[in-house]
Amino acid sequence: MRLSLTDAEKHLWNGLRARQLGWDFRRQHPIPPCFADFACIAARLVIEVDGGQHNADSADEARDAFLRRSGWTVLRFWNHDVIGNREGVLQTIVAALPPPQPSPIARGREKTTHAETR
Repeated sequence: MRLSLTDAEKHLWNGLRARQLGWDFRRQHPIPPCFADFACIAARLVIEVDGGQHNADSADEARDAFLRRSGWTVLRFWNHDVIGNREGVLQTIVAALPPPQPSPIARGREKTTHAETR
């Protein structure tokens, strides 16, 4: 786990935060024994942003296999892809997510509204 984000992670975080894709994402989320760069808990999606040090890294492959066995979907992007094509990366992430679910507050309003119309 790192205290500060890389430039690519900051760039991607600006597109993930505040439910911009319809889902809540967390940074540096623990999934023991790992930490995910980004995770959407509700959709069980992990997003990793990698630099050149991860090229053909067997530790990453083992980690991804562990996460998949644990029920997570793992997406990996290179730093240069995030920096140079953030919109394309975000589109790939959206394609991996199920349709967004309304927040519990919105669901509560829907039920109240529906009940009041009867």
